Amino acid sequence: MGFIIVFTACVAAGGSAYAQANDDIITQIRVEGNQRIEPETVRSYMQIGVGDKYDAAKVDRSLKTLFATGLFADVTIRREGSVLIVSVVENPIINRIAFEGNKAIKKDKLNKEVQLRPRVVYTRSRVRADVQRIIEIYRRSGRFAATVEPKIVQLPQNRVDLIFEIHEGKKTKIRRINFIGNKRYSDGKLRGQTSTKESRWWRFFSKGDTYDPDRLAYDRELLRQFYLQRGYADFRVVSAVAELTRDRREFFITFTVEEGQTYRFGDVKLVSDIRDLKPDALQDLVQPEKGKLYNAKQIEDTVDALNEAAGQRGYAFVDIRPEIHRDKKNRTIGVTFHILQAPRVYVERIEITGNFRTLDRVIRREMRLAEGDAFNVALMRRSRARIRSLGFFGDVAVDQSQGSAPDRNVIHVSVQEQSTGELSIGAGYSSLEHLIGQVSIRERNLLGRGQDLRLSFQISSIQQSINLGFTEPYFMGHDVAAGFDIFRTKNDYTNYTYYKQGQTGFQLRFGFPITEYLTFGVNYRLSLDNITLSNVLDPSIFPTYVQESLGNFTTSAVGYSLSYFRLDDRVDPKRGFSWVLSQNFAGLGGSVKYIRTDLNFNWYHPLIKDNWVLSFGLREGYIEGLGQGVRINDRYFLGGSQLRGFEPGGVGPATYNYSTGKYDSLGGNLYYNGSLEFTVPVGATSELGLKFSTFVDFGSLAYVDSVGTNIFDVGSLRASAGVGVGWKSPMGPIRLDFAVPLKKESFDRTQFFQFNFGTRF
Repeated sequence: MGFIIVFTACVAAGGSAYAQANDDIITQIRVEGNQRIEPETVRSYMQIGVGDKYDAAKVDRSLKTLFATGLFADVTIRREGSVLIVSVVENPIINRIAFEGNKAIKKDKLNKEVQLRPRVVYTRSRVRADVQRIIEIYRRSGRFAATVEPKIVQLPQNRVDLIFEIHEGKKTKIRRINFIGNKRYSDGKLRGQTSTKESRWWRFFSKGDTYDPDRLAYDRELLRQFYLQRGYADFRVVSAVAELTRDRREFFITFTVEEGQTYRFGDVKLVSDIRDLKPDALQDLVQPEKGKLYNAKQIEDTVDALNEAAGQRGYAFVDIRPEIHRDKKNRTIGVTFHILQAPRVYVERIEITGNFRTLDRVIRREMRLAEGDAFNVALMRRSRARIRSLGFFGDVAVDQSQGSAPDRNVIHVSVQEQSTGELSIGAGYSSLEHLIGQVSIRERNLLGRGQDLRLSFQISSIQQSINLGFTEPYFMGHDVAAGFDIFRTKNDYTNYTYYKQGQTGFQLRFGFPITEYLTFGVNYRLSLDNITLSNVLDPSIFPTYVQESLGNFTTSAVGYSLSYFRLDDRVDPKRGFSWVLSQNFAGLGGSVKYIRTDLNFNWYHPLIKDNWVLSFGLREGYIEGLGQGVRINDRYFLGGSQLRGFEPGGVGPATYNYSTGKYDSLGGNLYYNGSLEFTVPVGATSELGLKFSTFVDFGSLAYVDSVGTNIFDVGSLRASAGVGVGWKSPMGPIRLDFAVPLKKESFDRTQFFQFNFGTRF
């Protein structure tokens, strides 16, 4: 009996232990609260699974892992016997993102900066990160008082609209820039070197008077360069501290500097390990001179010049090391420019990328280097300039890399194509032509072949014209530009002279380069001209030579031109010069016979800064009739935009019209006209395109074929001076010129103000 009781007790105890062991094994994981996310996805993130023994540590890690996914706003895990229940609250999906209150920074820019996107899971941590990013963007634009408040709008199906409410605040200006430790140069001198400026009322176009930490770092380098160019080799900026005022509207900036002692150049040597690069031949490129004040920029410029010289001799990968020898006792710095050994390099191949529309040959024919040529860095740069001048690409990069051998390199041409088709409707106003309208259709890269096709219409109070033109830059595969123009023009000059003109005709053009910069061109022109007087005038009141200019005439003319361009940029030149000499002979058939010679010269030179430009232009022309007088429509007229301060045709030979009481311009057979102009940017020119100029114009127009008592033809010098403002506005280019005559004749017609405005849409 006792044995039975003991056995029963053991069986009961064993059954209890077995049941408890089974309860520790997870038999099911049930997911609750999920709407979009599958239960299996939730289970895949967990550290514990079905069949595992229950472990509180694993459950805790599972909880943290699920939170870390960013998919859930809340997660709880509880146990009911052998079942593990995971309750989740899913984060909503973003339906759209909106910005409110932003005026200084556009929505497109903010959208690029924030990380959250529509149809992405909403999480508070991501929202906080985007808020900080938006605030950082505003701070870098000078608005440290900006605040951003995110708000959500609940939508059905667990979706939300995320709205960033932005309070931009005013720009945080620079109240004061201070310097500590400067002895040699004053605070005012050093302020002139930094790109950060103190806030002043006249700096409304500039962003330099707002705080930007990146600009402050740049200013440290500017100060360093300033001192290193003046002998202070030990100069350093100890600190640059920006302190924000309590109202968060202004900054105090303090630079702490250590100037150190001035140094002079010691021994300056040039050593070359390349046999073809003789130090004696390169000595003129070395700028530092013994005994002169130390200048770090001269060392950098010398290295660049030596690299340039080596590149022109075919050494593409030359390592030039300036070895510095400092003598603190005598305060001298010796420099040895060491040209290390390098092989002469040849072009292995040229790779062109980025041209999805433009044919390879259009780009390749502008290259001044070809496969197998000795490498030349000057020709590589010239190739880039020629490709850019095509106008087909927004950006052009020409680089080199090591080829299959040390003496081979690969030239990489990377282009970024831009639109070359133009459909434009222009509208504008000119003080000379009043209302101007223009419609133009043009394709500058027809079918990716580099061909230029254009059709334009223009109408104003003076001129109505239609012109069709086509140019093939490489005619029949040769470096010859060929083209034609067909035109129809009506000109009404009765506002400042006595006649109207109609012209219909065509022109054929050919041109080819003689050298890299010299181009020769020939042309043939055939036109039918019609000249009539103003409707209110009687031809009999004019002298015989005027009456002989009236009627219908045929001009058949052949001509040539020589053009030489050494400009850094043909569209907006800042350095270099150009000249064009042309002659045209009329008399190859037709009823008009003359020979015309024209010369046009332009020169540009940067002053103070690269975009402060001094320019000089000179134009001359002479036309002589061959066995007949020169008709009025073939003569030169001077004034208007050529000679500011005078009306168009307001200078030169004139006759007094007794019926109108005005002087009528007769034009002239000989003229010269020049202009000296100084152009400087105003404010943030790169962003606003605003330029100010001051100028002096001069010129003279003289000589008509016939003489008489009512002809005023003194041929004296005229001159004017004035100021102008040009602006590349969002509506189109605007140009204002104010000029006063300095030297004129009594019968000249003056004009103080000229205004030109145009737009395209």
